[in-house]
Amino acid sequence: MKQLTKQIALLERVDRLIRLKATGRPKQLAKRLDISEATVFRMIETMKELNAPVYYDLARQSYAYAEPTKFKCGFYLEELDRNTEKDLSGGFAFNNLKYLTRF
Repeated sequence: MKQLTKQIALLERVDRLIRLKATGRPKQLAKRLDISEATVFRMIETMKELNAPVYYDLARQSYAYAEPTKFKCGFYLEELDRNTEKDLSGGFAFNNLKYLTRF
C-alpha cells in the first residue's frame, strides 16, 4: 500500500507542475522527480489512459492540459447532488488504477 500512496503523491506533484505549465522537458522532469525518463513517459501515458487531456507543448517546452483539469485521488466527505454523482466515473477510473503500478 505504501507504494500506491507514493505513486499517487507523484501523480499529484506532476499534475501540479502540468497545471503550472512548469514541467520542463521530460528529461528535466525526470531529474526533478528523481525518476527515470522512461517512468515519466509511462506516467504521462497512464494519465492519458485515465482521461487526462495532457499533451506536450513545444513552445513552452512543458506538458500542459488541453482544458482545465486537476487530478484528485482520495476520500472526501461531501454531499453530491444527483447529477454530480451520475457524472462520476469512479468505477471506470478505479479500474484503471491498476495502471499506476506500471510506473
